[in-house]
Amino acid sequence: MTRSGSGAEGSPSSTHGQGIVHIDERKWPDRLHWQLPAIRIGEDQYGVWLSVRRGTIARRGAEPPVAIPYGFVMLVPDDEPWVVEFYPEHPKHPVYVNIGTVPQWEGDRVTQVDLDLDVIRTPAGTTEVLDEDEFLDHQVRFEYPAPIIANARSAVARCLELLSSGTEPFGVASTRWMDLTAP
Repeated sequence: MTRSGSGAEGSPSSTHGQGIVHIDERKWPDRLHWQLPAIRIGEDQYGVWLSVRRGTIARRGAEPPVAIPYGFVMLVPDDEPWVVEFYPEHPKHPVYVNIGTVPQWEGDRVTQVDLDLDVIRTPAGTTEVLDEDEFLDHQVRFEYPAPIIANARSAVARCLELLSSGTEPFGVASTRWMDLTAP
């Protein structure tokens, strides 16, 4: 993804500014998944930062809408096959990385295809990979291409390394953005 202000396809436009962004999460190849609004709070060298407040109404596919129980700050990085959510109040996973395709911007909409695998950091500081069984099942059922599988595995390994070591943006970079917004 190209930097904001470039106006290139797949990037935040120069008129993107602070405002409402539609998070459009999909499942392979293009099935509706989580849909929710967020507030664009800024960007830095790591990407675009969004805020989702507790109580925000979200919808997963055709399921009834639900209120988000925990507010979070999301980083949509440039050219990485993941997005990361930082939860200041979540009791089980203060850091949650969704592995998927590289997020794509179209105006005030950011779309990513979720590839099932998630990497979390627990309050105790340990890291875990979630939904490995779902990833294995969906590879077959939805015929994930081999390069997509390899990219997802590579992203998991890289995120585990960054999370375990506290390397940015998985260190303290999110603190600045969490301080700008209430959960």
